[in-house]
Amino acid sequence: MQITKTPTLGLTIIGPELKTDQRGYFMECYHQEKLTQLGIHNQFVQENQSFSKKGTIRGLHYQLNPYAQAKLIRVIDGAIWDIIVDLRQGSTTFGQWEGIMLSAENNKQLLIPRGYAHGFAVMSQEATIIYKCDNFYHPEAEAGIHWLDPELAIDWKINAPPLLSARDQQLPCLEKAIINFDYQSL
Repeated sequence: MQITKTPTLGLTIIGPELKTDQRGYFMECYHQEKLTQLGIHNQFVQENQSFSKKGTIRGLHYQLNPYAQAKLIRVIDGAIWDIIVDLRQGSTTFGQWEGIMLSAENNKQLLIPRGYAHGFAVMSQEATIIYKCDNFYHPEAEAGIHWLDPELAIDWKINAPPLLSARDQQLPCLEKAIINFDYQSL
């Protein structure tokens, strides 16, 4: 496994080590001991999978404290433009976003720490995403930010009106969102 950091928010991208031959490839997707040796100490307790069609935008979602979640994102079919927004009050990058292309082809995984909002746009005809969480989902702690917040000015890289859930259409902008992440305590 290879670790790189994103340029804006310093998030962790985990690159796979593929073993290929005439049959295809083998890849170790998750190995807690190796991740710990690389400085990743999350204990993941839940794994989710989502399937979405081209043009879908999901997000920007997060769980409030004390149920905040770190996520380890991986695409097993298709491609997504993954968006992360820093919501850690007091951080020098608070309110900044970063986008990373994740696909079944590049096999990259993205570790999103607690205190960040997450969303994605589907770039391929379909996409299946698997993500591990280090805290259980609690519906009462659900929160989010509107995908078209003018303050964030996110480039979602889609040219047609997106497919959105009713919930995502009603999310507040960052200025009115409930946020309880303190940079110093995460």
